[in-house]
Amino acid sequence: MNEINDPEVPKIVSADGEPLFEEHTAERSKERVKESSEYVPVIIKRTDETLRHPDDILEKAIEEGLEQLVRPGLSLFLSAIAGGMIICFTVMAVGVMATIVGDLDSGFNRILVALVYPLGFILCILSGTQLFTEHTATAFYPILDKRAKLTVMLKLWAIVISGNLFGGLISAGLLSAADDVIHAADGYLVIAQHMLAYEYSTLLVSAILAGWLMALGAWTILSTSSTASQILCIYIVTFVIGVGGLHHSIAGSVELFVALFTSNALAVSDVAMTIAVILLGNAFGGSVFVALLNHGHIRALNK
Repeated sequence: MNEINDPEVPKIVSADGEPLFEEHTAERSKERVKESSEYVPVIIKRTDETLRHPDDILEKAIEEGLEQLVRPGLSLFLSAIAGGMIICFTVMAVGVMATIVGDLDSGFNRILVALVYPLGFILCILSGTQLFTEHTATAFYPILDKRAKLTVMLKLWAIVISGNLFGGLISAGLLSAADDVIHAADGYLVIAQHMLAYEYSTLLVSAILAGWLMALGAWTILSTSSTASQILCIYIVTFVIGVGGLHHSIAGSVELFVALFTSNALAVSDVAMTIAVILLGNAFGGSVFVALLNHGHIRALNK
């Protein structure tokens, strides 16, 4: 028996050259032609463990930023309210831990508080709701790439900040109303007094560092499509913020709001000024130290 290769289908022939299984191979050829016409060939590539190139991350960040910039204002506002409410679970976890440990100046106690600090952020970011610090840099990339106007970004920031603060106020009221179950009022007060103890210049630098880290977190999330990797990115970034005692504007706002509701030891004017300074620092840290530098070095590399 000799084997002769046909461009379409291999045929088996006898010694005298007569084809064997001719009917079968002819039928299979027809089936292949039919399959080729009915089905589109595809290449399946695993992306869950693939790390994206910086060029691809930047393009993805620009695309996400553009999507946010053209999103209807009401949709943004409602999403921001949801984000501000979800972040209360970080505040609840930190408040409970702070009530247990009492002293936040102890190194070991700071680690314990930092371990639970990321929990609400993971829920908030993976839920797809709007969180100001996460989208600070993302919305800035289209501006740097000259695909959108600065005024549009500032409008988005205003909507997201107001929605986050409104949602945070609602969730702070809920935490206060449920404190007979949670038992974290002492912890809320400890955290709030710890925030208000600093001069505004120190608070600003701390907020810049926190904004820088949150924008880095958003960048690293875009570098992978694996949910497990994204959770790890969020946890690492927010753990560093927590262990360093750095100031996040939205989580910090909820901490201050709930302390206002559960005690009489805070002044509203001090709380408002503190939130304003932290918001400014977060915006600067995310926009300059991440968006501007990442966009600059990647675009310069491609020139």
